[in-house]
Amino acid sequence: MNPFISFMLRTFIAIPTAGFVWLISFFGFDQTLLASTGFSFVGGCLAYFVVKGVMQHRFIKNQGLTRREYKYIEKNLDEAKMKINRLTKALFSVRQVGMLKQNMEIARVARKIYRITKKEPKRFYFAERFYFYHLDSFVELAEKYSFLSSQPTKNVEMSQALKETRRMMEEMRYSLEKDLQQILANDLDMLHLELDVAKHNMNTLKETRYLDESRKLK
Repeated sequence: MNPFISFMLRTFIAIPTAGFVWLISFFGFDQTLLASTGFSFVGGCLAYFVVKGVMQHRFIKNQGLTRREYKYIEKNLDEAKMKINRLTKALFSVRQVGMLKQNMEIARVARKIYRITKKEPKRFYFAERFYFYHLDSFVELAEKYSFLSSQPTKNVEMSQALKETRRMMEEMRYSLEKDLQQILANDLDMLHLELDVAKHNMNTLKETRYLDESRKLK
């Protein structure tokens, strides 16, 4: 479920619960205004977190994960989010027009992989190469390139290092695209299967119509 919709749903349940607890405390049990407000706050918070726990449990179950696996994946995704922010910052601090398109594509693919995995954590295991190898390498290269390219003067050795880094980043961009394809591999397989079934059904329908027309002509 969309995080914003999930948050709003929990809030819409918690607020009426808090109001109901306040009314029961104040009018039903003759509590003071301050005490009723305190019970109301506790009741609302309790409702909020109970609903959150139930929704999270259902989400984890639907993903086919254990709670331990989900916590492990969630931890790695939190770390990856910070790395992607660092990567994006480093990429867009480079003021070279020739690298703008390449840098935009790198950032786009990295964020795409993260969003897909965040939405469906079970795909994390198909993206381990990205999270444990490629992302770290890209962050390191991008930050070093950003730092060196910002220097006012560059000698031959530095210029050569920057050129080599640009070439390496271009090669690694293809690695990121392969990581994305790996995550989507099952979806592509399912799409091909559905296309084959659709083609088979269309051919069967055409054959049936042909036979029906042939019988009518007879």
